[in-house]
Amino acid sequence: MQAPEIAGRLGRVRSRLHDVACDGLLVTSLVNVRYLTGFTGSAGLLLVLPDDAVLTTDGRYRDQAADQIAAAGVDARVSVGATLGAQHDMLADAARGIARLGLEAESVTWAQQRRFAADVFSAAELVPTEGVVEALRRDKDAGEIARIAEAARIADEALAGVRPILGHGVTEREVALALDSEMRRLGAEKSSFETIVASGPNGAKPHARPTDRRIEPGELVVVDFGAVVDGYCSDMTRTVCVGEPADGVLLRMAATVKESQRQGVAAVRSGVGGRDVDRACRAVIADAGWGDAFTHGTGHGVGLEIHEAPRVASSSEDVLGAGQVVTVEPGVYLAGLGGVRIEDTVVVTDDGCRVLTNATKELSI
Repeated sequence: MQAPEIAGRLGRVRSRLHDVACDGLLVTSLVNVRYLTGFTGSAGLLLVLPDDAVLTTDGRYRDQAADQIAAAGVDARVSVGATLGAQHDMLADAARGIARLGLEAESVTWAQQRRFAADVFSAAELVPTEGVVEALRRDKDAGEIARIAEAARIADEALAGVRPILGHGVTEREVALALDSEMRRLGAEKSSFETIVASGPNGAKPHARPTDRRIEPGELVVVDFGAVVDGYCSDMTRTVCVGEPADGVLLRMAATVKESQRQGVAAVRSGVGGRDVDRACRAVIADAGWGDAFTHGTGHGVGLEIHEAPRVASSSEDVLGAGQVVTVEPGVYLAGLGGVRIEDTVVVTDDGCRVLTNATKELSI
């Protein structure tokens, strides 16, 4: 697979510093540290300055940090401190002379901010910032898309392998475990979130956790899961039934959501608002009389995190752009009866989108 284009990302962050009226940015989100440097360790702080970048970490990652930054072609220094205090001292020294330093407001705790202000960067004005790095992460390069596509392919294959066991009296938990194991066997690092398998009335809970409930013929089963490849996630939902649905309402729910999802995917293209895609999905379900049973947004961005910008929802102000990766996942949930959700992960293009999740949407097993 083509490698992600990491080397130029620090330069793009620097070009955004003026927009947030800062002379530098302290990156505390480990996902953002990884995006900017390629470093995948569990401890690290990245200081981005106009002419310098310093990654501090501890001795566990001395060699890993240097190797990963070099492999990514990133022009940054690695400073290793045995304690967090020593790492803070290194950052304070590097930031000397900086007047206004940006902090990532959504990933800095109150205690951290107080410590940074009082002890580490006491000579600088600390400025809360939002979305400086996340705005760059919206637009995926070819290497990123290749990894999401591979994660989607693994999930497709895993479902194909596991789907037949649903007709043999297995429990929700057993199906979830089988999916997770099959994705790992096929090359995934891990599941991209806790796999959802929700049968019968449990399907009316959009984020139900798998239980020991046995899957019975004639009831709907919502299966929502994804794989991770080199840090990048996939996300897919299929709704299936062992045999034919036992109730005509279930069959109509499935047909309605399938058409809603088709209309939503058809609405995706560069320049279209996230709320417009949501509206396309919601209109089909509302026409069927179940508008109040579609209880969540239509989708979200996918990348190094399973939920990231842009948002696809009725309240979204985001406009989709080519190279962004989003989900389209309408649903209907009727308490005591069941639920239906169908979801694809797609890449936005100038004239539409490319669907990455290609598992069959056939209802009956």
